[in-house]
Amino acid sequence: MAETIPAGSTTDGVIQVGQPTDARVSAPASYDVADFPVPHGREEDWRFTPLERLRGLHDGTAVADGGVRVEVTAPAGVTVETVGRDDARLGKAGKPVDRVAAQAYSSFEKASVVSVPKETVLTEPVRIAVHGEGGTAFGHQVIAVGAFAEAVVVIDHTGDATVAANVEYLIGDGAKLTVVSVQDWDDTAVHVGQHTALVGRDATFKSVVVTFGGDLVRLHPRVVYGAPGGEAELYGLYFTDNGQHQEHRLFIDHDTPHCRSNVAYKGALQGAEAHAVWIGDVLIRAAAEGTDTYELNRNLVLTDGARVDSVPNLEIETGEIVGAGHASATGRFEDEQLFYLMARGIPADEARRLVVRGFFAELVQQIGIPELEERLIDKIEAELEASVG
Repeated sequence: MAETIPAGSTTDGVIQVGQPTDARVSAPASYDVADFPVPHGREEDWRFTPLERLRGLHDGTAVADGGVRVEVTAPAGVTVETVGRDDARLGKAGKPVDRVAAQAYSSFEKASVVSVPKETVLTEPVRIAVHGEGGTAFGHQVIAVGAFAEAVVVIDHTGDATVAANVEYLIGDGAKLTVVSVQDWDDTAVHVGQHTALVGRDATFKSVVVTFGGDLVRLHPRVVYGAPGGEAELYGLYFTDNGQHQEHRLFIDHDTPHCRSNVAYKGALQGAEAHAVWIGDVLIRAAAEGTDTYELNRNLVLTDGARVDSVPNLEIETGEIVGAGHASATGRFEDEQLFYLMARGIPADEARRLVVRGFFAELVQQIGIPELEERLIDKIEAELEASVG
């Protein structure tokens, strides 16, 4: 499905002008777990998620036992702090929007705050290593980038754990922040997270979410704008293997004039019971004149037994926009591509790898860190090799 809506136009279906019906407008947002009922799987926000695999993160039965180790490596000039729950910088980007996020916020004991001073331009990335050690943990991180500063942050998740965590990105006026979040968990891990970015005036935020590992991964990237002129680019790639559930639920809240957003997520699936979910919600409120937004999701199904649910939603409350559109497509290998490569002497397995590598190449290049890009390409090819073997 692909559709583009120019300024002032109307259409039926999930895109509407002047008749806001998006449940997120009235959805609760709270730090209090009690404000969210225990989900049962019939709710719109939970109907794709296998609740029995959340290990109690959604119903309050999960108990923290210190199952995660966090290490931060930062260039000179960056401040790294471990703070208590009363630190004024916590919660500035926005409140939790579901029960697991609220549970994480009410359950963490210490949070990490990484601060980049104003007008500082980092030449090396900030690296945050989150390693699971077999237990259950609730976490909170804040990445704060001062006005006119520029930074790249890599958050790397590995090991085995059951984790519910919130991450806040505070991007000052005129600042530029790129975040690469890698979910390279062991196959037994569970990770549920809300990522919220508050984008300042004329600031730029780029997010690259990469998901490979985990038994269940459910991420909720969100963008809100603090002033006009903000730009957000959200990229993602995921490789969903046999039995894995990987879910990415995006929400971009255009409530400020003259801001821009662009979303592009791509996924590949293989193996029985592989399940990927992508929900892309963009809301353009009445005050957000001059908005320019587009969202895209592409999925490549490599084997029988894999399932994809892709739902782009675009709601417009004003016709005074630059443009808005969305696209979603799911399909198998194109026989013509494989035939073209095989006709030139390339074996079938190698041709298959080349097609998948080309499918992801554009998004991998958005990372901008050569050694990380190479690692992720190697990971993709290892997944394909395992399926062939």
